[in-house]
Amino acid sequence: MSKPLRIILKSLAAIAIAILLFIAIVFIVDQVSSKSEQGKIQSYGQLVPVDGKKMNVLIQGNGEETVVLLTGYGTAAPALDFKLLIDKLSPYYKVVVIEPFGYGLSDETDKERSMDNIVSEIHEALQQLNIDRFPLMGHSIAGIYGMAYVNKYPDEVRAFAGIDTSVPTQGGMDVTFPITTFKLLKQTGFGRLMLNLDADLYAETPFDEETKEQMRMLTYKNMFNDTTLNELESVSPNFKGAKHSTFPKELPLILFVDAGNTSNEGWIPLHEEQVKNSVQGKMLTLEGGHYLHHFRSKEIAENFIQFMQEIK
Repeated sequence: MSKPLRIILKSLAAIAIAILLFIAIVFIVDQVSSKSEQGKIQSYGQLVPVDGKKMNVLIQGNGEETVVLLTGYGTAAPALDFKLLIDKLSPYYKVVVIEPFGYGLSDETDKERSMDNIVSEIHEALQQLNIDRFPLMGHSIAGIYGMAYVNKYPDEVRAFAGIDTSVPTQGGMDVTFPITTFKLLKQTGFGRLMLNLDADLYAETPFDEETKEQMRMLTYKNMFNDTTLNELESVSPNFKGAKHSTFPKELPLILFVDAGNTSNEGWIPLHEEQVKNSVQGKMLTLEGGHYLHHFRSKEIAENFIQFMQEIK
């Protein structure tokens, strides 16, 4: 074997070893960090039995009326993510945040993440808590889950409030996601690495530092878990199934919509159409991005409280 060839082979071997070593380090760091974080994640809320598993529910406030909050897709810790809004609502309401399976401190589930299953599980959790009459407030994909809930249990929901909620007819929801790739990122630890290399998710948010750290750790814990990946895989069929659904015309409806949303064509007109079809409908556009409740919780709470007083 010639000397140049030996040098090339040795160089390739060194590169291969370096790559394998790097992969091993990323995996070990993720495993060690995950184990360490398990002991640092603080409990909140209470666990209620749902479909043979445990679902975490946070309840805050002592108001005579209950308002139920539903999260958007992929929010790692819904009860913490809604904290700023909960603090504004809880002096007036008993605020209940449902953490669906795969989110926050709730168990995972092997059950298909169809819209009907998700809605039925939320209903069971509320039944366990003897909550059967309430205004429902949801963020993002909770727009279609909330619509399904209202239509399935029409006697329970007094009004629906949407925080930049999804609309059944919005475009781009027939996409196929790379589920296998996401699983591999989770299993190898590269998901954590990618998050660490990206901008801090909560750096610019007004949460206190302790809450930010808890949300970061729960993001690592719940990122790309089997339950939320199954839900992601079900996004397209769930939207397809909801395409011809609407909120009941007689249901009071208030929608808080991101004024600067340019990624969804016709975003504001889509919500205007929903409001127009309600006998008691109202829409407010706010600046603040998709997670409006991070930055505009005061305006959301004030307008929601006023709206509820008006419909009484």
